[in-house]
Amino acid sequence: MADARAVKSSNARIWLAGGWLLVALLAAIFAPLLAPQDPLAQDLLYERLPPFWMQGAEPGFWLGTDSLGRDLLSRIIYGGRVAFLVAFAAAIAACLVGSALGLAAGYFGGWTDRVVSRIVDIWMAFPPVLFAILLVAVLGTGLSSVIIAIAVIDWTRFCRVVRAEAMSQARMDYVESARIAGFGRFDIMLREVLPNVLPAIVALLSLEMGIAVIVEAILSFVNLSISTDDPTWGGIIAEGRLSIHQAWWVLVFPLITLFLTVLSFSQFGEGLKARFDPVLR
Repeated sequence: MADARAVKSSNARIWLAGGWLLVALLAAIFAPLLAPQDPLAQDLLYERLPPFWMQGAEPGFWLGTDSLGRDLLSRIIYGGRVAFLVAFAAAIAACLVGSALGLAAGYFGGWTDRVVSRIVDIWMAFPPVLFAILLVAVLGTGLSSVIIAIAVIDWTRFCRVVRAEAMSQARMDYVESARIAGFGRFDIMLREVLPNVLPAIVALLSLEMGIAVIVEAILSFVNLSISTDDPTWGGIIAEGRLSIHQAWWVLVFPLITLFLTVLSFSQFGEGLKARFDPVLR
């Protein structure tokens, strides 16, 4: 009964979180078709229009406009393009580097584990957000700099988790059975240990995508993300903060979008882990 409830709970999280992520991703991909207005078009005659249900709203501006008369809904939709691109690229890069090092350190142990662990300890001594700002300041603004900065910082998160999982799996009886059967160490690591570590990697990858979205929003908020006028969620939030008393919607709607996206990444990963973890199955 408890197992059935756990499966239902994980399925609900997968469907709800995955549904939001799918809608947001499709909206970002098809932004030119779905956005009701040009996200960069300025018209001071439409300055700070309220959302459609409030008095003074104008047709076609569903979530209102900002202080320059730009359509807020269109800017949020286009901002999703930057958020998802950074989320996927940075998280996958950090996952590949961190998981490879963590798997090798956890399975082989010895000097490999000591070297990797010392590097991780040194790397994690730096405050992550400040380190990201420093890297972007050195590399220059732009999407590639943001992606590199996030990947360089967050590979340690994958490394620590995968190392612990691989170390635990290396002590299991099935690993010893594979050794007795004559499999090589690399074969055992890739064919036996890695599949049992994958659920943790998938959950962490989804969580890292949410973290990457937050970091990109922070960098956009302080004007260290993309160097053009293209909309980003953090940039919209920074604009909305300046006019919170005159146009609250400019701050609230991108914040809600950011919150739901990050929460969905987290819940989607946890649901996948609970659904496909071999131990729980």
